[in-house]
Amino acid sequence: MPSTVSVFGLGYVGCVSAACLAREGHRVVGVDVSASKVDTVRSGNATIVENGIGELVGQMVAAGRLSATTDVRQAVLDTQISLVCVGTPSQANGGLDLAYVRRVASQIGEALREKSDWHVVVIRSTVLPGTTAEVVIPLLEQASGKRAGRDFGVAMNPEFLREGTSIRDFDDPPFTVIGAQDERTAATVASLYGSLSAPVRVVPLAVAEMVKYACNSFHGLKVAFGNEIGSICKALNVDSHEVMRIFCEDTKLNIAPTYLRPGFAFGGSCLPKDLRALSHRARQLDVETPVLQAALSSNETQIARAYEMVRATGSRRVGVLGLAFKAGTDDLRESPIVTLVERLIGKGMQLAIYDGHVSKAKLIGSNREYIEHEIPHIWSLMRGSVDEVVEFGDVVVIGNGTPEFRRIEPLLRDGQVVVDLVRAFGARTSDRTYRGVAW
Repeated sequence: MPSTVSVFGLGYVGCVSAACLAREGHRVVGVDVSASKVDTVRSGNATIVENGIGELVGQMVAAGRLSATTDVRQAVLDTQISLVCVGTPSQANGGLDLAYVRRVASQIGEALREKSDWHVVVIRSTVLPGTTAEVVIPLLEQASGKRAGRDFGVAMNPEFLREGTSIRDFDDPPFTVIGAQDERTAATVASLYGSLSAPVRVVPLAVAEMVKYACNSFHGLKVAFGNEIGSICKALNVDSHEVMRIFCEDTKLNIAPTYLRPGFAFGGSCLPKDLRALSHRARQLDVETPVLQAALSSNETQIARAYEMVRATGSRRVGVLGLAFKAGTDDLRESPIVTLVERLIGKGMQLAIYDGHVSKAKLIGSNREYIEHEIPHIWSLMRGSVDEVVEFGDVVVIGNGTPEFRRIEPLLRDGQVVVDLVRAFGARTSDRTYRGVAW
């Protein structure tokens, strides 16, 4: 039976979740403090750049199943379920900043004070184990004057949406994890995903919170492992991709090939933040986690390795193709390419950058705030085409797997060096004018 759902936070997870739930037949209202994000959805457009999401948002708005508002109170009163999808960014010490989660929990609680019907609050934001029980529920109870489990339900429903393939991941997840304290709440959340074939795992709240960190920490570990193997292979003049291709054929012991490909550093809004948060929590508990720490250090080393490859060319004019950490998206948050660009600028190099998915006109919210804070004059470095960047740079860095970057070979001049972080030219190995980061 279709439900009415309010989705708090219209960033990556919120926008995708809202559109996909609306497609499943639910009536969804997106809620955000950003009037520009709300207006974007109301006009039938997505707040993010990714293949298929713009069309889906437009279809759902046109069908009347998806709307958006800044009015928290009305959104809660008009719906049965509230999904909290707000950001949980890193603090300077690696811990999580729960300011947005706290604010939304208090606001929802205030609205629940006026509501007599059963309502379920679902935490979909990534939070450390204990957060839902020790932070969210007390805030909801304090603001509402009611009791969780008796007057309203609270659940934890982590998402496993990868940037670039989020709609496919929503439709075909490995499992649906629901952390809940009572059967009624668990059944209400499970009803949102009734058409999906994935198994539903109902677990304690803290287990649901921890599953997300276990998954993302392992993903980060796999990326770092593949990159280190690739670096050793390069030093030994061994084909790293052939080594890892064979390694990944062992699905009995090596688990799966996903992320186990030598390449550049991991980035984005999940893996770095989640590894830092879990490591920070472990330190608080006096639990040593050298592998988690090593994964972050190794990732930083991979960025340093890319910088040294550029520096070793002796060139001062650098063209960068791709700024987002993953092709087909506009997410710049903790993109390792952004970190590399910062380092190159800091060493006095001249840069020209092209990324067709990143523009001053379209970038909004925390994504825009992040890049303008990290590189205040970023827009003066952006160019309008691949050709302009290739013409500018004595060395050209290929930063993500955008298909058009793979066709630059005919544009290259004699002596121009390519630093390839994504294996854009296939099985080619490093030589005088081509430098692969791990091959």
